[in-house]
Amino acid sequence: MEFLKRLFRSVPPVATGPTRSGPAKLLRPEQVARYDDDGFVFPIDVLTPDEAADYRARLESLEAGHGKMQFTMKPYLTVTLADELAHAPRLLDAVEDLIGPNLLLWDGAFINKEPQAENFVSWHQDLTYWGVGPAEQIISVWLALSPVVPENGCMKVVSGSHHDGILPHADHFHDDNVLSRGQELADGFDKDAAVDVVLKPGQMSLHHGHVIHGSNPNHSDQRRIGLNLQFIAPSVRQSKMKNDSAMLMRGHDPFGYFAPEPRPIIDFAMESVAFANDIGTRRQEMLFRGVSDDKQTRYGAAV
Repeated sequence: MEFLKRLFRSVPPVATGPTRSGPAKLLRPEQVARYDDDGFVFPIDVLTPDEAADYRARLESLEAGHGKMQFTMKPYLTVTLADELAHAPRLLDAVEDLIGPNLLLWDGAFINKEPQAENFVSWHQDLTYWGVGPAEQIISVWLALSPVVPENGCMKVVSGSHHDGILPHADHFHDDNVLSRGQELADGFDKDAAVDVVLKPGQMSLHHGHVIHGSNPNHSDQRRIGLNLQFIAPSVRQSKMKNDSAMLMRGHDPFGYFAPEPRPIIDFAMESVAFANDIGTRRQEMLFRGVSDDKQTRYGAAV
């Protein structure tokens, strides 16, 4: 009995709300309030224009030798510039202001749109299929490396929609839909409340996992380049996938619910690529659970 008492005393209490503590490092009180009320906040300066231009040049140089990076899962595991961007101090300060000092990086991808491309993102909520929660301890970052405007398909978010929880979605598989299953909300939300998330290179937005958002195709002559990252507090649990993993970014992890992930030392190291591919395969199995084999084969690359 005494052993059980000691065991239960050693397990940290699990919070369900935001795990904020202490004064904010970067965000002003009105920015925190806007995130809580609207489900998003932008623009937040992360990089200088020169730094953003340098990272864009590095990315496009890398793509010239290895192919386009968009939609590659967890690029920060295999590409040093993505890892550097994810560790940008101002980016982490803002995330810490909203979900607390202990931070894990759970997922991410470059979500780029080429000029005159028809790729779009249907109206959806991020946490529909991810299996992680509680939502108040999860935050998505959208960091721009190019101008991001309505003409090149900026993200659109519906103010206050995160207060209603997860709404019904239907799968509408489509070749041009960036989302893996083409998941889309039925009507029943106020599209007129949608706001264009306009960003300059080096700026980011932050949004809640329940906020409704999407984006239109890029009908401009300018490429849209952005790095999307999902951060979680260590108390978050995964309910749909075994042996999930995440990278410790700040503080410590008193729970150990996610296996640790290593930072890349060089680009595309064989061990890093194998590790990322294993995660990608298992994540795809989770996201496509219940989907026919032919659709998995056709649409699986968009995970």
